[in-house]
Amino acid sequence: MDLGGWIDTYLDHLRVERALAANTLESYARDLNAFASHAGDGCEPQVVDMGMLAEYLVASAKRGLGARSSARQLSAMRGFFRFLVREKVIAADPTTLLDRPRLGRRLPKVLSFDEVTRLLAAPDGTTDRGARDAAMIHLMYASGLRVTELCTLRLADVDTKTGVVAPLGKGGKRRLVPVGEVALAHIDAYVNDVRPRHAKPLEAVLFLSPRGGALTRQGFWKLLNRYALGAGITTELSPHKLRHSFATHLLRGGADLRAVQAMLGHADLGTTEIYTRVAQDHIRAAHTKSHPRA
Repeated sequence: MDLGGWIDTYLDHLRVERALAANTLESYARDLNAFASHAGDGCEPQVVDMGMLAEYLVASAKRGLGARSSARQLSAMRGFFRFLVREKVIAADPTTLLDRPRLGRRLPKVLSFDEVTRLLAAPDGTTDRGARDAAMIHLMYASGLRVTELCTLRLADVDTKTGVVAPLGKGGKRRLVPVGEVALAHIDAYVNDVRPRHAKPLEAVLFLSPRGGALTRQGFWKLLNRYALGAGITTELSPHKLRHSFATHLLRGGADLRAVQAMLGHADLGTTEIYTRVAQDHIRAAHTKSHPRA
C-alpha cells in the first residue's frame, strides 16, 4: 500500500481510536496529503527517509510557510510514522532526528474588562435572536468554552440548579465547569421563553439557529464580531479571544492556576501558564503607570 492508502488508515485510526475532533483530522489530512503529493504517486512508506522529509520541509519554508505551520507539519508526520512503526510497516521512524522549528511563544490577546462589559450588553434580549446570542456570549465568557464545545452543547449538559456545564472537549473528554448566576439567568430565559419556539422534536442541542438546527462555529464567529462592532470594539474578535479573556481575567482576580487549567480542559499545565504572563503584564503596566520611580 502506498503513502496515500496508509494516510487514510492512520486518519481512520485517529477518528475511531482517539476520537480526534473533525477540525484536527482535517488539519492532519491536509499536512500528510501535501507530503504524499510531494513524494509522488505510488511512493511507499518504506522508501521515505529523513532526507526526503527534510527536503520537503525546506521546500515548504521557501514557499513562505511559517515556523508554526512547519512545526505543525512535522508533528503530523511524526505521529504518522510512529503509527507505521507500531504497525510494523516500517522498521524505524525517519522523523526521529528532525529538529522542530524554534517558535517564539506569542502571548494571547485579551479584551479589557470594559470591552467585555460592553460586549455582554450588546445583544437585544427582547428578541429571540438577541436572547439566544446573549446567553451564548455570557456562557462563553463565564465558562471559557471552546467555540465547538459551545455550539455542540446539549440541553442536558447544563445543570442550572448546581450551576455547572459539562462540555464535550478534545479527545471526547467531558469536564465540569462552574457558571455564574448572570450567565445562568440568560440561559434560563432562553431555554424557557425562546428555545421551545424553534426546537425540532427530540432536538438535543442547546443553542439553535432560526431553522431549529445547531448553530455553526462560523455562524457564532460572525454574530460575535457583529456585536463587537456595535460595542465599539475595533479589533477583530474571535471566540478564542473571548476564551483567552476568561482565563486571564480569572488569574488577575486571584484564581488558582490548576483550577483554571481544569476549567479550560488543558491536558498540560504549561498550556495554561501562558495566561499568567498576560496577567503579570497587566500588573507590570499598572506599576509603570502609577509608581513615581517606575
